[in-house]
Amino acid sequence: MARISGIDIPKEKRGAIALTYIYGIGRSLALTILEEAKVDSNKKVSDWDDKDIASIRDVVGKLKIEGELRSETQLNIKRLMDIGSFRGIRHRTGLPLRGREQKIILELEKEKEKL
Repeated sequence: MARISGIDIPKEKRGAIALTYIYGIGRSLALTILEEAKVDSNKKVSDWDDKDIASIRDVVGKLKIEGELRSETQLNIKRLMDIGSFRGIRHRTGLPLRGREQKIILELEKEKEKL
């Protein structure tokens, strides 16, 4: 397995798909990374040589991914809760933030309590 930023990438997958195993890298960013590193996106990870892996590591090293991205997200949520914004209050109480219907959610919570 190739190891990029502390994550083992599966060898049997194509490069564009395998990079999505890293938190913070989706399909479009994976394609951009491979294009910038000059590696074919359809090439399997097992076919990558050391030069390809090194160039991908260099490109990925510039991005905010994995632990750094997770900690930033948690800090943003904590900031929202500290300032007492609507979204922060919803985070604190464990309710949905983005306009889900409240009635359905309360029904689901009641069902969970019965189990």
